[in-house]
Amino acid sequence: MRIKDVMSHPVVTCREDLTLDAVVRLMSEYDCGIVPVVNHEGRLTGIVTDRDVCLAALKRKQTLDAIPVGEVMATVVFSCRSEDLIESAERLMRDQRIHRVPVTDTEHRLIGVLSVDDLARMADKAKHSGVEREFIHTLAEICRPAASPATKAGAVVI
Repeated sequence: MRIKDVMSHPVVTCREDLTLDAVVRLMSEYDCGIVPVVNHEGRLTGIVTDRDVCLAALKRKQTLDAIPVGEVMATVVFSCRSEDLIESAERLMRDQRIHRVPVTDTEHRLIGVLSVDDLARMADKAKHSGVEREFIHTLAEICRPAASPATKAGAVVI
């Protein structure tokens, strides 16, 4: 199966100069936890997640309307193509421990996003075909907690 058969599209996007308060409104309105950042040609330049917003607010101690997306977005973005096989995207998600992968065309213009949710719906439709085992493995790897100093020591810091 190809990524184009499973990915979500169209995708809500933003520009680098938008502020985080506007991104949060987009996330709320469109029920998403990620907003890809594109340039004026629609080419993917970064990603901002709900986690990025929370950490920026915490670290900067500024209101969200004072923080431009371009200052907090991830600029190293793993992406895939719509014609790629689902298995290659799952491998990428497992290896990089990411929940969502932007899907771009050959010109690096954003055309969709493949998420864990999309894979779950695919696995649900393909019950008893072996697909769900691969999805469960992918989900387990993505959700594996990162080793932090607190978890290594067995302590929880609150």
